[in-house]
Amino acid sequence: MKSAADQPGTRGGILVCFALKEEAAPFRKGAAAGPAVSLLVTGIGKANAEKRFRERLAAGTGNPACVLTGGFAGGLNPELRLGDVLFETADPDLRARLLLAGARPAIFFCADRIATTVREKQALRAQTGAEVVEMESGAIQAVCRERGIPCATVRVISDTAGEDLPLDFNALAKPDKNLDFGKLFLAIARSPGKIGALMDLQKKTIFSARQLAAVLARVTSP
Repeated sequence: MKSAADQPGTRGGILVCFALKEEAAPFRKGAAAGPAVSLLVTGIGKANAEKRFRERLAAGTGNPACVLTGGFAGGLNPELRLGDVLFETADPDLRARLLLAGARPAIFFCADRIATTVREKQALRAQTGAEVVEMESGAIQAVCRERGIPCATVRVISDTAGEDLPLDFNALAKPDKNLDFGKLFLAIARSPGKIGALMDLQKKTIFSARQLAAVLARVTSP
């Protein structure tokens, strides 16, 4: 039997979207008890996000009252720290609720690839003026504007502007942009010295997901 968090978003409820189940896990535990909150895991990238989001809307009984598009993000602004929860929205009510929940406003850029190096993050910062980079929320925001649904991007910094990721995860992706675990295991076998850095990254993402869940819980509480 599905929990409330897995049911299609209905009119009057809050739909919270994530790219990855790992991003959603800490929030899912609390959201499952709230019938007004539903979750959607879209997969990585704009195409997956738009496709799954449109499917979810079509499967429901009406548009949700609002949509929150959450997950991990890379810092482009050097002042941002691991675990900082940031948001972007055009809706004044969502803005007020997010500020009250402890999130900070920021300028986001929705990219087509993971920014894996300090150099790439610096280039994105210079080219776009953005403070934060992610890969799905821009697509979801566009659909919400099309349908008149209030929406906010709510992301947590899982890697800062001053750090490289341990692997080029773009090279380890399938054509649909989701991670190819076979390629990942092969990359680790070829570079076993990366294991420590990958374990550290896992700890950072767990911490970041918990920070995000705490803010989302406050935003979605009745």
